[in-house]
Amino acid sequence: MKKMNKYIGIIALFSVFISCKSKMQEKETPKQPNVIIVITDDQGYGDVGHNGNTIIKTPAIDNFATQGVRLTNYHVGTTCAPTRAGLLTGRNCNRNGVWHTIMGASMLNREEVTLADVFKNNGYKTGMFGKWHLGDNHPFTPNDRGFEEAFYHGGGGIGQTPDYWNNDYFDGTYLRNGNPEKTEGYCTDVWFDEAIKFVENKKDSPFLCYLSLNAPHSPFNVPQEYYDMYKDEESLLETQKRFYGMITNIDDNFSKLLKKLDELEIADNTIVIFTTDNGTSNGYKIDKETGVIHGYNASMRGTKASEYEGGHRVPFIIRWPNGKLNTGKSLSDLTAHVDLLPTLSTLANIPYTSDKVMDGTDISAYLTDSTPIKDRYLVTDTQRISWPEKGKNSSVMDGDWRLINGAELYNTANDPGQTNNVAEQHPERVSNMNAFYETWWESVIKEVKYSTIDLGVDEEEVITCHDARTVDYYPPWNQTMIRTGKPMKPASFFVNFVKPGKYTFQLRRWPLESGMSLGAEILDEIPATATTDARIRGKAMKFVKAFVKIGDKEIITVDVDNASQSADLSVAVEQGKTELLAWFEMENGELTNAFYINVKKNIN
Repeated sequence: MKKMNKYIGIIALFSVFISCKSKMQEKETPKQPNVIIVITDDQGYGDVGHNGNTIIKTPAIDNFATQGVRLTNYHVGTTCAPTRAGLLTGRNCNRNGVWHTIMGASMLNREEVTLADVFKNNGYKTGMFGKWHLGDNHPFTPNDRGFEEAFYHGGGGIGQTPDYWNNDYFDGTYLRNGNPEKTEGYCTDVWFDEAIKFVENKKDSPFLCYLSLNAPHSPFNVPQEYYDMYKDEESLLETQKRFYGMITNIDDNFSKLLKKLDELEIADNTIVIFTTDNGTSNGYKIDKETGVIHGYNASMRGTKASEYEGGHRVPFIIRWPNGKLNTGKSLSDLTAHVDLLPTLSTLANIPYTSDKVMDGTDISAYLTDSTPIKDRYLVTDTQRISWPEKGKNSSVMDGDWRLINGAELYNTANDPGQTNNVAEQHPERVSNMNAFYETWWESVIKEVKYSTIDLGVDEEEVITCHDARTVDYYPPWNQTMIRTGKPMKPASFFVNFVKPGKYTFQLRRWPLESGMSLGAEILDEIPATATTDARIRGKAMKFVKAFVKIGDKEIITVDVDNASQSADLSVAVEQGKTELLAWFEMENGELTNAFYINVKKNIN
């Protein structure tokens, strides 16, 4: 019996040893990190306190900068959708179909693999909240592109043409996985609250949270309390007071998010990134008559949409307490938004090799060990036309050197304002940078192509003139332009009918949710206030005929009843890619594109 008890005791001790060893191994093997990316809209490098702005109030972001690593030579696209497309794919926007913000060139090509795809396929829970701006139809929606959960507005901003009618930053109706849902509160508060709910629900699994904000993009509508923080600041223009207030509201919400990570005890193993999508849109203004400067731009030349430094150098901070990052350091090697996919994949221990040309590179060793990044060239440009054009508004970057439009050379280390063109003093450098651009462009232009919208996936789909393929003019891309009632020259949509059969096309002047008839005038104008823009009256337009043309097929026409909400035309279509045209003839004989088109697949 004593011998048996001895064996039992040994077995018990062995079991305790195994259990302890297992627990030790659990501690030694770190859980994959959660990832939260916060990206704001139109907030420039100088629109935070820690980069030298003495007026703006961003205490949470400034403190966060001391807890993480700051990349001070970090660059993005010069406008919003191109940056978001590059960030999610690791590829320059000209390659992936998003070289513009409208005109059908803000839809991420269906073949692209996104950061969300990579993380979702490797066991991560994925969610996005706020501004998507990479396509409102299939196969471009966030749910199509790797995000299991999505809560977002339409188009490139609240109040743009594809957005829910009359959204204005307060108490908006947004899309939850594609379905409209009414909310209460200021939009930025809503996005952060939704992201926090997602984090709370997914805290026990590794998650990727893409918190993509529309603020501080115009319209500069802001809660009164945030405007009041700056209302007496005489150096700022009125819209800048609102712009700064929007940023301070972001800062308060960012603080709330960080505190929630602490409460949930997951902060140490969560990678948090704060960055923005392009240079400032409203934080820096020069009075052309007096030369007086309003705002701050960290001595840089250019703002949003500029190829100069102020158009694309933006804040970037990354924090990961468990990740042995160089906490509190500022790193100045050349980096960019396209580096995020390869870098985050490595940090999350996710193997990923793209079968496409990548413009980004893995900078994880630079973040953790300060291993210098290999010499590299990067290109950013501003296209904003129907088809990318070689050399247009380009900046070739090499360390601190910038070659602008193939001719102007600057060293931003000693000339941040890019006032001293030294191209003549460095002909060999100019030649080398131009040679890189030539090779790069040759590679890029081979990949450039238009995206096509899938129709027939859902029973009913809506396409808007925001995405029409205009060539020499901008379509009405926001609801104010829709309200003005100016005719839009007809332009085609590139579409793909996923199923053959009969489809009904409902051509509209106003969106379905407005409840308004084709010929109606909308009398719901709202005057401007100190904190919000006005809503203008919706001007009436009168139509006599409606037309639809699909590919090379015969034009289908119908007489218009201006008391109806839409002009409906049914057409038998073949499966496959084609062009769709939908337009009206007005009473005065002018033609105008349909502003909204509901497409219904008829059930046989």
